[in-house]
Amino acid sequence: MEENEKILLFEKMPIPRAIAKLAIPTILSSLVMVIYNLADTYFVGMLGDPVQNAAVTLAYPVLLAFNAVNNLFGVGTSSMMSRALGRKDYETVKRSSAFGFYCSLFSGILFSLLCTLCKGPLLTTLGADEVTWAATDSYMLWTVTCGAAPSILNVVMAYMVRSEGASLHASIGTMSGCFLNMILDPIFILPWGLNMGAAGAGLATFLSNCFACGYFFVLLYVKRKHTFVSVSPRKFGFERFIVLGICAVGIPASIQNLLNVTGMTILNNFTSAYGADAVASMGIAQKVNTVPFQIALGFSQGIMPLVSYTYASGNHRRMKDTILFAIKLMLPAMVAVTVGYYIGAGNLVALFMNNETIIAYGTRFLRAMCLAQPLIYMDFLAVGVFQALGMGKNALIFAIMRKIILEIPALFVLNWAYPLYGLAYAQPVAEFVLTIAAVVMLRRIFKRGSN
Repeated sequence: MEENEKILLFEKMPIPRAIAKLAIPTILSSLVMVIYNLADTYFVGMLGDPVQNAAVTLAYPVLLAFNAVNNLFGVGTSSMMSRALGRKDYETVKRSSAFGFYCSLFSGILFSLLCTLCKGPLLTTLGADEVTWAATDSYMLWTVTCGAAPSILNVVMAYMVRSEGASLHASIGTMSGCFLNMILDPIFILPWGLNMGAAGAGLATFLSNCFACGYFFVLLYVKRKHTFVSVSPRKFGFERFIVLGICAVGIPASIQNLLNVTGMTILNNFTSAYGADAVASMGIAQKVNTVPFQIALGFSQGIMPLVSYTYASGNHRRMKDTILFAIKLMLPAMVAVTVGYYIGAGNLVALFMNNETIIAYGTRFLRAMCLAQPLIYMDFLAVGVFQALGMGKNALIFAIMRKIILEIPALFVLNWAYPLYGLAYAQPVAEFVLTIAAVVMLRRIFKRGSN
């Protein structure tokens, strides 16, 4: 994208049109990623074996932990790049992207080594037992031992490409891997193919992430004269202001994700006490519930380059109008989706496993979980604004509130008061409080920007 095109998008284009240009590809990418995550659950569910489905659920916190690195070097770097673009400091954009890329690559390799060396204690911590151990281990062989680096690079490179307004290219890269995964899943998982079960789902994920990384490398080579994103080793270095700028946003975002992993692990351990059927049902409900969550997250992430740019360039009125437009558009949509999910919960769960016990558990889980959908959108938006403005401390406070102060204690209390089924209400309880805090913080940002 040429410099004048960036200026047109960030400074001149009407807000609804600019948001559509940035957010729609990101939403589509997020939606495809959700479908791709659901594909593992769907095709493994076709085996009719709750143990194989439970393996995918138990391993999910480790895959979620990849986002700790994604957020550190993806969210942190993209925020730094967008703010530098707003100042028209293009050399900082290039050096920031090179730093984010090489740190992500090293972190992915290190993540893979640590998880492999500590496999035994890790599987025990995840809640695997003698029934689910082998299937969980085989799934993680491909997704973690072999797949950590390409999985992380895929996401981080999409963040960097999106930071300069190229949302469509970022989404194409991400979606190309997702579509390949959905094609490979049935071939690797089902009896008429390679009959690998959960391990086949892991292999499909690994290959699709490698393909997506390849797309981004080709894109950056083709657009090397028209992009500020750089992966050149010559641009890599530990310049103090770049490292601090990225870490100020990235570390709180990373901690937020690690707390999410902690909460997910605690939830899975509580659920595993009720058997493989309960674990599989909880996993299906969680995956189904992530569809609207990822759409909301994709929308909020999509508009963040515009928020970062307008803030850094001093156009606070345009920044405020962007955020308000996002709220007016998405909040009613999330309420409507919640109603649909609550009414159709049983049918949604049945799509993944036609088992009476699974459907009975999953329906009650999903009806509880979906209550958080409108609430979590405001949380996502507020945290996204904090990250876009470089207010990493505020994002960290929200992360601590969500998990340590609210959701994790709620898991213990609700499981005691309402065994098993109470677990699914922990997130709605936490998000209700966070929504109130999000509205208060956004109002303060608006008032400060108008002064």
